[in-house]
Amino acid sequence: MANHKANAAAALRWFGKEYNLPSRGVALSAEWAVLRDGIGDRGRRARLYGLMRYCSGRTLMPTSVDDAVVADYLRYRAETSSLATNSMACRSLARAWNASADENPDWPSQRLTEPPLKANEGPAWEDFPEGLRRDIDKHLAGLAKPRKGTNGKRSRPCSPKTITTRRAELVAVVRMAVRQGIPIESLGSLAALVHPDVAEPVLEAYWKQNGEEPKVFTIDISWRLLGLARQIGLDPAAIERLDEFKANLEEYRHGGLTGKNLALIRQVLTEGIWSEVVSLPNVLMRQARADQAHAPVKAAVTAQLAVAIAILCFAPVRLTNLVSIELDKNLIKPGGPTSPFWLVYPHYDVKNRVNLEFTFDEALTRLIDEYIHDFRPTLLRGSNAAWLFPGVAGEPKTANMFSTQIKERIQKATGVRITVHQFRHACGAIYLKHRPGEYETVKRLLVTATSRPPSISIAAWRPRRANEAFGKIIRDHIKFTEDA
Repeated sequence: MANHKANAAAALRWFGKEYNLPSRGVALSAEWAVLRDGIGDRGRRARLYGLMRYCSGRTLMPTSVDDAVVADYLRYRAETSSLATNSMACRSLARAWNASADENPDWPSQRLTEPPLKANEGPAWEDFPEGLRRDIDKHLAGLAKPRKGTNGKRSRPCSPKTITTRRAELVAVVRMAVRQGIPIESLGSLAALVHPDVAEPVLEAYWKQNGEEPKVFTIDISWRLLGLARQIGLDPAAIERLDEFKANLEEYRHGGLTGKNLALIRQVLTEGIWSEVVSLPNVLMRQARADQAHAPVKAAVTAQLAVAIAILCFAPVRLTNLVSIELDKNLIKPGGPTSPFWLVYPHYDVKNRVNLEFTFDEALTRLIDEYIHDFRPTLLRGSNAAWLFPGVAGEPKTANMFSTQIKERIQKATGVRITVHQFRHACGAIYLKHRPGEYETVKRLLVTATSRPPSISIAAWRPRRANEAFGKIIRDHIKFTEDA
């Protein structure tokens, strides 16, 4: 339906001799254009742009925007697009609007209401005691630096994403403590928060929420609190109590793969299923070629997904590495313009600090070349960014969005529900199916935490040989499907 609407609109514009119109909806009015140009943050500008176009089309002035207008816009968006219209989308709009009002004196003074977060039930960060906030900030700042643990082992700095997660965990623990009746005034420091008199009721509450068996989150929180207690230097009796509670929770930790990952592996090991997945990029690229003339953006996104899935089939990299692929940096042709592509990552861009190198064959190289030359320019929208998978405003594709698109497209076409990270499990299982017992090679292929090469002389050779062997297995699966 969206394609039919776009085609009809294009025909009407052609008959009406209307040119230089915006490709995505109504042009902004002068008042809205001024506000848009005053937003320095590209992401915030992109989040507000749809609302601005909607208001321009309805001749609504910026000063008339309120919660009711936003609700009308979200209803309109639900009827005319596939964009999110839930409370999270409303919260994102409200935050972007309010942030612009805070920094731009020309912005309308009225503020929008942010829907509350269910997970944030409890005191806000500003309500935490000053000492606790100071201790948490100091602890998180320490995670960003090289540090030595209580066992004397040095740890490298945590990534910003990990630090954000640690902060959210501590805030959640504080809020759970308050919900258990512990006065927030008594939590004046990190030492007070991790003390067994507070930590044990919090862990028991999480366990009760989980049901008969605690979830991994609850078990991991017990480890975090125990580690903090040791780092702070609580008395031995308190640390022993925390250690005992952690041990009780740890008994419920299941080794090996989760049930969800085991179910996926059983599915991909079923005859013919994995062949459908690895052959999907060619199917998607044929669909992109057919759609390119009348729906260029849709075709470009389809081609983008084809290339992403093809790369994951041959090089099961993590989501962060997938979305950050840059031309001539990570995706290169060492042998010249007519040679096959290599996908390379320096050790500092890899989670396990190991250089990654994947060599692609001619078929995959042709697929990527076609996408780069015929489809990628549509997604660049005039920018000169080097990202293989460009998003909006010259930035790479958003990781969560890209992951969801890949998962949903594969599930729709093959019935297999597989996330970007689960490609690692699937590829390991497929390799072992064809080469039983070669667990060490799988470690080299997936570059697991224990697979750091023992010497420089073989550091590049072992992973590359594993990647080449796996590539041959995948290509045989594709050939089997084409022959059938």
